[in-house]
Amino acid sequence: MSRQLHLNLFLMSRGHHEGAWRHPASNHKPLTDIDLYVEAAQIAEAAKFDAVFLADTLVAPNSSGLAASGSLEPIVLLSLLSAKTQKIGLIGTASTTYSLPYTLARQFATLDHLSGGRAGWNIVTSWAAEAGANYGLQQNIEHGDRYKLAEEFVEAVDALWRSFPADAVLDDREGGQYLDTDRVRPVNFEGQHYRTKGPLNVPGSPQGRPVYIQAGQSDAGRSFAARRAEAIFTAHMTKESAQTFYSDIKNRSVAYGRRPEDIVVLPGISAAIGSTKREAELVWEELDALTSTDVGLARLSARFGGHDFTGLPLDRPLTRDDFPDPNQVEASKSRVIGYVDMTLREGLSLRQLLRKLAGARGHFAVAGTPEEIADIVEDWFASGAADGFNIMPPIINSQLELFAQEVVPILQKRGLFRNEYQGTTLRDHFGLSPVADAKTFAQSA
Repeated sequence: MSRQLHLNLFLMSRGHHEGAWRHPASNHKPLTDIDLYVEAAQIAEAAKFDAVFLADTLVAPNSSGLAASGSLEPIVLLSLLSAKTQKIGLIGTASTTYSLPYTLARQFATLDHLSGGRAGWNIVTSWAAEAGANYGLQQNIEHGDRYKLAEEFVEAVDALWRSFPADAVLDDREGGQYLDTDRVRPVNFEGQHYRTKGPLNVPGSPQGRPVYIQAGQSDAGRSFAARRAEAIFTAHMTKESAQTFYSDIKNRSVAYGRRPEDIVVLPGISAAIGSTKREAELVWEELDALTSTDVGLARLSARFGGHDFTGLPLDRPLTRDDFPDPNQVEASKSRVIGYVDMTLREGLSLRQLLRKLAGARGHFAVAGTPEEIADIVEDWFASGAADGFNIMPPIINSQLELFAQEVVPILQKRGLFRNEYQGTTLRDHFGLSPVADAKTFAQSA
């Protein structure tokens, strides 16, 4: 079978653009209404998307009140979505910085059971200072240390997922024995930062374990992803940058004894779609007109670790001196380096930068007809920039529907994307090798 494209829906409330919540074409349901998310997930499933993905934030909205805010807990929400969908994968974000291995292992094993093997864990190392304060930390954890914690955290979770094999459940009514207790064993995990005795109290799930997803782009993040990740969400504003990242990740994975095809690389794309290119461009213009400069400045400041940009003029080209040193930022280093490089390369003013980031936050943003968007997707896929895409509709549901109903059929006609699901698990959709037979998973713990 020829190489197949992967499409993942990055589901964000009423859309990925900051102005989407105000746009008349966006879903009018409250952000706390389950149907807002069900409708989008079902649109993606009807188009045979691999998965739907929920990001997460661990801080309350800023005080301006000018942007849509309020974030439902992703694992609970995905558990509800599992009952409203049949085959699409369900990927949730959970932080290794502010979680405990036993709790997280139990939550995701439960989600994998409830969904019939469709769960994925987006492993993040949280960086917001406000999040640390919410969890009682007096100071934020430095970038490099967060990945050291993450490595140990994942080891502990993996050990717990291996501690209670599915075939330990005998459920022998006649013989009166429910469990083969010899098969369920403590992990006695003792690391520098985490300890857990185990075993987990949830048996091995349909996939053996949920799929590992990761989104780090720094050197530490790439090394972590090359060792652990089975799918990578990544942000690139040019095809050339995406090609460099793709090649680096695949080469690093080989150095760690893995096959390149064991990792699916999915850059983000936010596509405004219209019957003509000009009609598509008008979508961005309408959305930009609904944004707030104050919101943009606050979000830019957060990306740069709290740096204050408010004293800069809005309409002169920015210089390198207008930014703090990206290498000294303890937040999202790779992302802010990309912001600075793009700004200097394109000669952007602060106002122009804020509008660029309002649409896709450093991911690839484009406007075009369905055919033009399909051409871009195929080009990146064929030229070593992507194994597929994290689809980030600027407006949900209208722009999501256009992608699902107009772009996907073009990709299917070109033989690039499935017409039907060929399996039932997220691992099947991504074309990943089995972790182990679900019945014997965890024997080697």
